[in-house]
Order: sequence, then C-alpha cells, then structure tokens
Amino acid sequence: MQKTGQETGKRNLSKGVDTVGLKELLHVYYNLNEAELYEHALVRGEAELTAHGALRALTGQHTGRSAQDKFVVCDDTTRPQIWWDNNKSMTPDHFDTLLADFQAYAKGKELFVQDLIGGAEEAQSLPSRIITEYAWHSLFIRNLLILPQRDKLESFAPDLTIIAFPGFKADPSRHGSISETMIAVDLVRRIVLIGGTSYAGEMKKSVFTALNYLLPERGVMPMHCSANQGPDGDTAVFFGLSGTGKTTLSADPSRTLIGDDEHGWSKEGIFNFEGGCYAKTIRLSPEAEPEIYATTQRFGTVLENVVLDDQRIPDFDDDSLTENTRCAYPMHFIPNASATGKAGQPRNIIMLTADAFGVLPPIAKMTPAQAMYHFLSGYTAKVAGTEKGVTEPQATFSTCFGAPFMPRHPSEYGNLLRDLIAEHNVDCWLVNTGWTGGAYGTGSRMPIKATRALLSAALDGSLNHAEFRTDPNFGLMVPMAVAGVDSAILDPRSTWTDKQAYDAQARRLVDMFVENFAKFEEHVGNDVLGAAPRIAQAAE
Repeated sequence: MQKTGQETGKRNLSKGVDTVGLKELLHVYYNLNEAELYEHALVRGEAELTAHGALRALTGQHTGRSAQDKFVVCDDTTRPQIWWDNNKSMTPDHFDTLLADFQAYAKGKELFVQDLIGGAEEAQSLPSRIITEYAWHSLFIRNLLILPQRDKLESFAPDLTIIAFPGFKADPSRHGSISETMIAVDLVRRIVLIGGTSYAGEMKKSVFTALNYLLPERGVMPMHCSANQGPDGDTAVFFGLSGTGKTTLSADPSRTLIGDDEHGWSKEGIFNFEGGCYAKTIRLSPEAEPEIYATTQRFGTVLENVVLDDQRIPDFDDDSLTENTRCAYPMHFIPNASATGKAGQPRNIIMLTADAFGVLPPIAKMTPAQAMYHFLSGYTAKVAGTEKGVTEPQATFSTCFGAPFMPRHPSEYGNLLRDLIAEHNVDCWLVNTGWTGGAYGTGSRMPIKATRALLSAALDGSLNHAEFRTDPNFGLMVPMAVAGVDSAILDPRSTWTDKQAYDAQARRLVDMFVENFAKFEEHVGNDVLGAAPRIAQAAE
C-alpha cells in the first residue's frame, strides 16, 4: 500500500502524550519521517547503517514475542467477553500502578510519537498512537501501519494508544507480572503498555489483538493471514502462524499483494490491517524470494537481529543471534503490492501448516466443515526463535492460526468464518509447508517449488478438475497428480522409507487432533464433529 506523506516536526506536541499522563518530558518528536528517525537512531546508538542503506537493530535477550508475559485487564466489561483459558488476566489496580510507573519512568526523557492507522477499510479502522522510547521502534511501526492523510493529522484522535519502553522493568510483586517483561492490554481504555523487551513485533501484535477484540462485534472477521489477488480479481487468503509461509507464498510476482500478516473480512471484502510487512529473513536469498530480498537492500527497511559482516553486509544465513531474524518495510517496497490494501471477496482460502510430523499431504481440499475443524484446531509447528524459549520446531495447536492474539473465544471467530465461507462459496485448501519423507530431524522440508506449483493450480482453478483420493487418516481430498509436481510427494506415506513408522506418526497426530478438539466439541455442530480425523487401519 503506497504510504501518504505526513508532516514531520520537532515541536513538543503535548496533546500527543498528555492523554496517557506522560508529562515533564525532555522532548517529544512527533511523526518524524524515515530520514529523521534514521538520524536519531544512529546518533543515539540504537542501530547501525548497513552497506545497502537499511537500518539494523538488535533486540538483546528478547528475539521473539514474550507470549507468557502478556496480560489482559479483567474488569466488568471484559470478564464475560475474553477467552480466559487463553489470556492471562491482570487486575485494574495492577494496570493503574503499571501505568503510573510508566509515567514516572518517562519524565525527563525524549519520546517518539507516530499517529497511524490499523485497517485499510475506513469504516473498520483503528486510529492508533504509538509512543516509543527508541527512534528505531518509531520507524519500525511507521513502516508497519498505515499513515493517515496529511490533512487529517491535526485532528487525529487515537482509539488505541501503545507505549513501548524497553528500558522499563516490571516488578512482579508490584505489577502482577511474572518477570521484568510485561505486555499489559487494557481493552476498555484501549491502552497497551510494553516494558522490558526491545522486540518490535510486540507493538504490531498489540494492534492486532485490539482489532481481534473489536471487530467481531461488527460482524467483521479478523484474520492472522496474508492475502493476494490474481489478474482476474480472484482473492486468496492464507492462514498460518509465523514461519508457515504466509509472507513467502503471498509474495507472488504474478499476483497483487494485499498484505502479509493481518487482514479483516467484511461485507466489502478483504482489507489489510497494516501498511507494511514484517518478513522472516533467515536463509533469505534473491533466488527464492527476490521481492523480499530486494527490500533488505534499500533505505527505510529495518533489519531486526540480522548479523552483519565486517563490511556491514547482511548475512542472512547466520542464525547465531536467533532464527527469528526479520525485516520490516512499507508495502510499496514490493513492486506488485496493492495501492489500497483492499480486495474483493475471496475465492480461495488456504490454511498453512508446518507439519513437524511429516504426516499431512502437501495440499488437500477441505469441505466447509473440515475447514472449520482445521481452523479451530490451528495445527502447525512453532518455528525456532518465534517465541522466547523455542529452539526447534515443536508441534502445537494454535486455534484460529493465531491463539496468542485472540482475546475472544475461538467459536466466535470460527462461526464468523463458517458463515462467510458459505455466503461466498469459497474453496478451502490445507497446505503442508512442513516436512516430507519423515518427521522433523529425519525428513526434509517441503520443497517450496512444489508448494508454489500446487498453490498455483489451486488458485487458477485447474486443481478442482484433478482426480482426488481420500486421505485415510484425515478424510481430506488429496490430488493424485498435478502438472509440474512429482506425484510421489502427494502421498506422504510413500515418501517414508519406514511405512510402519509413518503409520505410528499418523496415529499419534490423529490422537493429538482429537484430544485438542475436545474443548471445542460443545461449540460446533455435528458436521464439524464429523470432520475429525480417524485412525486408519495400517496399510500393507
């Protein structure tokens, strides 16, 4: 999405921070542009300039989200609305104390303010004010969200305020935290406090969390997904957790990119929540991902935890700091990005999973009931580095393909999705970008060329005319042959040398699905219950 230029200014704009009680500040830098933020970040020693003009910043001990340190205020409004099995609660008193301590911490400091928007569809947008201690954080979030029109800045009124102070250390006895890190979300006052972590992704996911809370009441489906549009106007939505391929697979030079991570689905169609992309860069290459690679070579991009050589050239193969290396850039850095961040109703939904067991086929077609089952299940693998403490892929179930960001019960999102799929007659596909020929550690990662070919066939409609077989364990419809793809890879069992080992893994994964879904059974109909996988009799 092409960003609209904003006024910049170095005046101390008190109205920008007084609403959350930040006073007695040394200076407030309001809506600085990219060049100004570069200058501040470099002078303050927050970041380094790379050989190609990008800005490289390190985040220290936190190289991923601190999911266990995120809390939501529980009050009379949120108590009946929030899915507390999935969200840690904090008392209003603890939040008030934390906010007061943030206010005290800010005194005498320079702060950076960006007034931005979450949501490209104006009727569903969330004007957001982001106040940061670091200049590079201000540039990061400026890249990631949508810039308001210049003539609307003076009247900008935020519906959400995020304060990110990495230098602030939470006190468990005083703030109710479990460590010195705290992401505290007050969904009623619409204030988010982020302390004790420099990982910039916490800011963007805080906007996403707020939209996930607000939009369902309007009948709008918030989604952890990427989206693109074909030359004929066909829109595709890609669900998936970080590391499953949302960014990579949606960055298709033959299709217009709507966005790479967060979208809404309204009566008008699909719209991006963001104005930029936050792409993983580990083992990034110009051959495999030329559009994303090119963004790392230009002024304005923020590289996060990427190792530089002695010539300050990024080494994207170096994971010594973290597997979760990232680049943050505005949407218009991608040549085929949408100028509006909006598209029509989707024709295809793709649910991406990185199957660490090597059991699922590379692509399968789902019925609407199966789509809801797999959406609520949200099976994938946590990818190394995405969350603190995760050092290798781990099988997990993250409902709605984004449980850490879902304040409401999954059934609310699942019912919205079911109704929208039925209303618009959407084709649904399950795509495994994980392992084949064995489980993680034995097999190999699914070839991206094969995944792209399979997706192309699904999106252009040709895959609908293929001959299908029924997967014996999951009941999914799997194509027998697809042009340009080795047919052997379409049958995961055939790729394993030890067929009995495959059967054992399949039984294990089926059991995990059934056990995980037990908590949703009372919230779904018989058709969805009937979509559950079943252990097949082992083949000879």
